[in-house]
Amino acid sequence: MNLEPERRTRSSARTTRRPAPLVALIVIAASAVASSATGVQAAAAHEPSPLVGCPSPGRVKPTVVLVHGAWADASSWNGEVRFLQRAGYPVRAVANPLRDLTTDSASVADFLKTVSGPIVLVGHSYGGSVITNAAADVPNVKALVYVDAAAPDVGETTGGLSGSDSALNADPATLYDKVPYSGAPAGAADLYLKKDVFVRSFASDLPRHVAVRLWATQRAASTSAFMTPSKAAAWKTIPSWFFISTGDRIITPSSERAMAHRANSKITEFRGGSHLTLISHPDAVASVIGSAVCSVR
Repeated sequence: MNLEPERRTRSSARTTRRPAPLVALIVIAASAVASSATGVQAAAAHEPSPLVGCPSPGRVKPTVVLVHGAWADASSWNGEVRFLQRAGYPVRAVANPLRDLTTDSASVADFLKTVSGPIVLVGHSYGGSVITNAAADVPNVKALVYVDAAAPDVGETTGGLSGSDSALNADPATLYDKVPYSGAPAGAADLYLKKDVFVRSFASDLPRHVAVRLWATQRAASTSAFMTPSKAAAWKTIPSWFFISTGDRIITPSSERAMAHRANSKITEFRGGSHLTLISHPDAVASVIGSAVCSVR
């Protein structure tokens, strides 16, 4: 299977020698300059090159905190963690309980409050809703990065942001295996994506054997996670970046673009990919995280 979907590029850059990891963040971006707040930067395929403008040696480096989404776990960030660690940046991929947006956000916020210095907070999928709320009362969060994610306003639910043409708009009986869990609120249950949905729509750009393995190891998400209204919108006051995969069938590109423009985010569109581009192309995702890291002063 070809894992190199076509990407749209507006400019090209020379391949450069990989620098010492503590000197600059190793990323894939062809350009080191972030797109304008309303413009779109296209992800490009090049050898890793340094992102200019990062904090100089001796300055406090921001900690990158990565929050996974539904039907996944912290290991979905393994590729991005590798890039960031090679660059010498502190990074943590934390557990998202996947129970309820309010309590999940509080759990992540509690972790953030243990981190000293500036934070770049990154969320994938439902994790975008979590960071939108978790960052609201943590002043050292200096940048938000949404990766194929939801970015709700106050009162919106994650389930309402998938987009009109999302694969999740089908009959729930065809999408999920529903399982009761102890202590669940009235009417709530755990949801597991069915195998065919996971392979064809959730992980559509991954080799089938990889997608099937990820399906088998998925973490369930409570229906409450998708139905709880957001209580905050941290993107209104914190600079944000948005990574949009044009092949995402779960939170659709049109929905993500609308949220990104509303948040005045710096937008990067990745041509192709899937809802799991963070696994299939972690270099491209790390590039956008790098842009956010390098904005912190």
